[in-house]
Amino acid sequence: MSEEAQLRESICSMAKSMFDRGLTGGASGNISARLSDGGLLVSPTGSSFGALDPSELSHFDADMQLIGGKPPTKEMPLHAAFYDTRGAKTGAVVHLHSCHSVAVSVLPEIDPENVLPPITAYSVMRLGKVKLLPYFMPGDPAMGDAVRGLLGKRSAVLLAHHGPVVAGKDLQAAVYAMEELEETARLTLLTRGMNPKLLSDAEVQGLVLKFDVEWD
Repeated sequence: MSEEAQLRESICSMAKSMFDRGLTGGASGNISARLSDGGLLVSPTGSSFGALDPSELSHFDADMQLIGGKPPTKEMPLHAAFYDTRGAKTGAVVHLHSCHSVAVSVLPEIDPENVLPPITAYSVMRLGKVKLLPYFMPGDPAMGDAVRGLLGKRSAVLLAHHGPVVAGKDLQAAVYAMEELEETARLTLLTRGMNPKLLSDAEVQGLVLKFDVEWD
């Protein structure tokens, strides 16, 4: 099986896994992954993660021209912004409308520079600081502009009233990081108002140094 065929199958199987576990529903969410030639495979507009067809994925060449498949998600500017600003560090991007993450995005007390408290080591290791971005109408190219404004310094953002977007070095890393974000959001809500004991600053810095986490 060719590299492209394998990636097509992996995108669809991982998307279905997230759908089956309730991380996204209906036709919400979108996913993309980079081929070795610089092209992208992207979930089509209006598609469900539970029923993606490998042969119908939108196919872009390295110049971001659509060369095959169905029309892409309307959130392409969001995906393109991560690939353009993070370069070789990004091989895949996942965007969901996951329940707990959206709930966290509207809490009045969250820190917009770092929306998730350091509850677990893995949230720090896989996500770094998660930046809250303001509300944009779905499909608004300004979402991509907001990501570009971060100058590649964040691998994960949370769109207010909308959902998280995570970039990873490859498809598996992006999916695992997205799952970690949603689980940490859930833990944040479960412990809200309970004055939970979080990882200390020293413990966080230890993780940042050992695992080369983006934390500036």
